[in-house]
Amino acid sequence: MDIVQIGADVLRNKSIEVPERLFGSQELFDVLEKMRKSLESQKDGVAIAAPQVGIPYRIFLVSPKSYRGNTKDVRLVFINPRIVKQSKKTELMDEGCLSVRWKYGQVTRSINTTVEAYDEYGKKFTRVGGGLLSQIFQHEIDHLDGVLFVDKAKNVGEYTPRE
Repeated sequence: MDIVQIGADVLRNKSIEVPERLFGSQELFDVLEKMRKSLESQKDGVAIAAPQVGIPYRIFLVSPKSYRGNTKDVRLVFINPRIVKQSKKTELMDEGCLSVRWKYGQVTRSINTTVEAYDEYGKKFTRVGGGLLSQIFQHEIDHLDGVLFVDKAKNVGEYTPRE
């Protein structure tokens, strides 16, 4: 599956909210399936936002491989997400992006983030994430706002992928 790369307008525009009428619809399930397949096609991807597959909706998916420990209550679909709380404590974290291939840098991110979102059926939930999950929340919501990690990163370098 093709992942939209830096330079595409859809990555720089603020995404639109998913309308209520789409919750539970085949149209929404098709969007989520396209996102899932695109994410699964990338060995190193831990999450993906809808704009990265050319869809300007406020949706992101998190891969189960990004979770450690108990995955019983894992929420993988975040629709119309918003950050409701962030820790004041931050950390400089290594970061890359499926839409800015083979560039990596360091971004200052809050170490804990609370997100409010909806699942694919329109049920509202709140999820707290620490460490990698907090970083994912911030990175993906940046995507939904037209911001790429390279806009915030320090020490950006290019790396050659290993097969």
